[in-house]
Amino acid sequence: MKAEETIIVKKTSVSCDGGGGALGHPKIYLEISEDGVIVCPYCSRTYKLAEGVYQAAGH
Repeated sequence: MKAEETIIVKKTSVSCDGGGGALGHPKIYLEISEDGVIVCPYCSRTYKLAEGVYQAAGH
C-alpha cells in the first residue's frame, strides 16, 4: 500500500482494514464528512467521494 493512497468511493459509508492480511488493521467503518473526504486513523488511506455523488440531507 502506498503511504498516501486515495480511494474514490460512491457511498458515504466505507470500511477500511488497511488492506487485510498481516499488514492490515482491525476493520473500521468511516463516514465521509461534508467536505467529501475521510482519512483512516489507522493507515492514513484517504477515501474521497466520487464527483457527482452527494450525501443525503439530514443523514
